[in-house]
Amino acid sequence: MERRFAFGNVAELYDRVRPSYPARLIDDVLDFAAPCRRALEVGAGTGKATRLFAERGVAVTAVEPSAEMAAVARRNLPDVTVVESEFESFGGNGAPFDLVYSAQAWHWVSPEVRYGKSRRLLRDGGGLALFWNRARWEHTELGAKLRAAYEQTVPDFGPMPGPMYPSDQTPRELWGDWKQEIADADGFSVPDIRSYDWSHEYATAEYLELIQTHSDHIVLGPERLGPLLDSVGAVIDAEGGRFRLDYTALLLLVRAE
Repeated sequence: MERRFAFGNVAELYDRVRPSYPARLIDDVLDFAAPCRRALEVGAGTGKATRLFAERGVAVTAVEPSAEMAAVARRNLPDVTVVESEFESFGGNGAPFDLVYSAQAWHWVSPEVRYGKSRRLLRDGGGLALFWNRARWEHTELGAKLRAAYEQTVPDFGPMPGPMYPSDQTPRELWGDWKQEIADADGFSVPDIRSYDWSHEYATAEYLELIQTHSDHIVLGPERLGPLLDSVGAVIDAEGGRFRLDYTALLLLVRAE
């Protein structure tokens, strides 16, 4: 199973347990793209970020390739235009837009397409906003014990684990060099990079549900995922059944020139 198409298998769980995004981040995106009346979302999922923009009065066209995820987004947000399509083949649907944004999904879009097509779909002066939530494992005492559970249960979990793998890499290594990618793209200004720290306390069951919505876990299949969930759950239970996980939401803003 290709990882970017794995989410449809867990669409309802994804909608229930995946975190949202800091309100201040959304406000900053809208200020940057002002006046922002129409926005295009790339990889809407079940509408986690979509809702935050729609509630602020933005007319959102949400592009989502998974039929299952798109169906949940339509149910959640009946006033939003949800287009079941990959961004690479999306026709435009009334461009230009004031804002093109992608929450937790930009890395799934073809590098050869994503910046050039976004620029063509934006009005001059419009904004491109890319943002992700990332766990700050270096702030979490439980990280080393959770990593040991992965290494013992699924030693070949890599080679490119996602953000819920309790990595010992530095945050810079985990983000990728998005700043340089944008700098190399034609038609955009120098990127503005901002971060927003937040945290959440997870009970064992909630955390186990969360990691089941990440593609690197989904593609393991039940026979390998089941023992991993048991091992991860045992680590959290041994620490009292709850732990706090710190996050950073990273935002990259760039203007169409």
